[in-house]
Amino acid sequence: MATLEKIRSKAGLLVIVVGLALFAFIIGDFLNSGSTYVKQRQEKIANINGSTITIQEYQKRIDEMTDVLKMQSGTANLPEEDMVQIRQSVFDGMVHEIVITEALEQLGMTVSPEELFDMVQGENIAPALLQNQMFHNPETGTFDKTFFLNFLKQIDDDFIITAPEEYKPQLLQYKNFWLFWEKNIKTQRMEQKYTALLGRVIAANTLDAKDAFQAAAESADIAYAMQPYSTIPDSTVNVSKAEIEKLYNQRKHLYKQAETKVIKYISVDIVPSQEDFDKVSAEIEQLKTELATSNDVRDLVNDHSEVAYINAFFSESALDPEMKQFATTASVGEVYGPVFENAGNKYRMFKLVDKTTAPDSVKLNFIMLNPTDTAVADSLMDVLKKGGNFAELAASYSIDQTSSANGGEVGWITEAVALSALDEDFKTSLFAVPTNEITLFKSTQVILLFKVTEKTANVTKYKIADIDMTVSPSSKTYSNIYNALNQYISNNQDIDKMDATAQEAGYNLLANVSVTASDQILGSIPQSRPVVRWAFEHDKGDISEIFDCNNKYFVVAALQGTIREGYRSLASLEPTLKSEILAEKKGGKIVENLKTQNLTSLEAYAQAMNAGIDSVKFISFNTPRISGIGIEPKLNAMIALTEINRLSQPVIGNNGVYVFHVLNKEQNNAEYNEADQIRSLEASYPYRYGYQAMQSLVNRAEITDQRIRFY
Repeated sequence: MATLEKIRSKAGLLVIVVGLALFAFIIGDFLNSGSTYVKQRQEKIANINGSTITIQEYQKRIDEMTDVLKMQSGTANLPEEDMVQIRQSVFDGMVHEIVITEALEQLGMTVSPEELFDMVQGENIAPALLQNQMFHNPETGTFDKTFFLNFLKQIDDDFIITAPEEYKPQLLQYKNFWLFWEKNIKTQRMEQKYTALLGRVIAANTLDAKDAFQAAAESADIAYAMQPYSTIPDSTVNVSKAEIEKLYNQRKHLYKQAETKVIKYISVDIVPSQEDFDKVSAEIEQLKTELATSNDVRDLVNDHSEVAYINAFFSESALDPEMKQFATTASVGEVYGPVFENAGNKYRMFKLVDKTTAPDSVKLNFIMLNPTDTAVADSLMDVLKKGGNFAELAASYSIDQTSSANGGEVGWITEAVALSALDEDFKTSLFAVPTNEITLFKSTQVILLFKVTEKTANVTKYKIADIDMTVSPSSKTYSNIYNALNQYISNNQDIDKMDATAQEAGYNLLANVSVTASDQILGSIPQSRPVVRWAFEHDKGDISEIFDCNNKYFVVAALQGTIREGYRSLASLEPTLKSEILAEKKGGKIVENLKTQNLTSLEAYAQAMNAGIDSVKFISFNTPRISGIGIEPKLNAMIALTEINRLSQPVIGNNGVYVFHVLNKEQNNAEYNEADQIRSLEASYPYRYGYQAMQSLVNRAEITDQRIRFY
């Protein structure tokens, strides 16, 4: 009892303690989930109509497209410029994918598995596959369905599991390559269905057909005179604020803009100093004697030149102009240079190592085997010596898909190509064997059974040692340029005074430069995206650190201000709008002046306009740009409406006032067929309106783009 009484006496305290414990448990759980929420927000790169794209999803797509382009281009690395385009292309693709999926779902449409199968293996192969070089037969240069299906078999999971370990990475790479295209053809199919539906909704009528036919059926030749608006002083024309505001309000929907940062920046070229030039010049001069006296130039070239030594003979056609001039006039052992090339800040020096007379290239067929397949190679050699069909054996046994599909034929190759493909032993053997003789070549990389089927005619070929040394900024030069700029920044922390102080210090400063979050570079400065990112992470008046852009430029930026998302201000557009209104009013004054003179000939108009008479032919209503005149849609329309041998009234155009005389009109010989014209128009509608529809879906989508936080 005493114990119960004691507990009761402490009940209030217990309630508080238990309550605090429960609160701690709940708030702890909330904070944990909150940290997950914060993490999710941090990982979000964009939101399209409520659909979130995370940094992981986005980067995965970027990696996929990068791998695809590397495979198709045959390069191991892509330049930053290509990566910029890839990132934008991937983002645009993901936006399109989301908005088109939503649009089709609202319509109850989808892409069925049967459709996908038909686009891949059926009768209606997707255009993206038909155009893909990876799926083309090397012999025909066109899409080969059998070749393509064989490719799909080799990336099947079961095939990959049983494949030799050394081939699995490549097969997995090919599988990812295919999955990328499979995803893309599905999205393309969705867009096709949507645009096809729109194309069926919009129908051409008889008036559309007649107008379209007549617009292209008739062309005119004219003589004309033009008085440009520049002949009327701006001071003689009054444009009111109200007129500018009226035009702005009429066009306001065209002036939508993203958030913009306004910056000023200094860019400094990182260029070699005179000391750097002198050092490289002295270094290559010291090598000249060694190059001239050395019998083995390979190590000398590879140790000092940016271009590796190639122990192969080259024909004249493979040499650049300077090297060709030297090789064709020099004696073996002769050295040329060093000479300096301004274009690349480069010193060059050549030595003619040897020359010979031999075929420039040979036509090669081979059967490629794994280096462990020696027994198979020996068996195939026996079969071939007994008259076996080389093409059939290549198709059955060669592990090189491209050549095996073409009967083992590789095509024409030079010594340099043979050397880069394998080694010097292969190159020597390839160019030494008689034509059509089967040769077995073994190396640690592959086994080849090859034959040379043709050789080009003998030509003079040259083996050249080429030492190229580019003058680059030394670490000392780099530091000097950096330190000077850093000292300037330290002494000039007032953004408003930078304009004057930069000029005094010898720096070129650009002010009032607008950048948006989608801008990948600043002006033409390579790899300057970090400067753009900095601008969106800082406040007005801030001055940046020094950015090193591709080891070619140092950039310092200062943030002048922010233009919020919305519509461009009237003040920013006033000069452009005023100029347009000025032109229109000047046109009216010119026309009024011409009419008061009662002119009746083109010559009289030309004299009154203080202009010459020019002529132009073949102008139709559909001519987008008139030769020698430019884009003048009003002039196109008036020419189409004016009869032959008639003088026009003055026409107010974009650039001036025109008066013309129709000299001749020619009709297209084609007969008007209303049904054909309607079919032609309706066939173009899915393409014409499809793009506009997709763009409209994207424009109407609620898109929050936060890529600037990551890239």
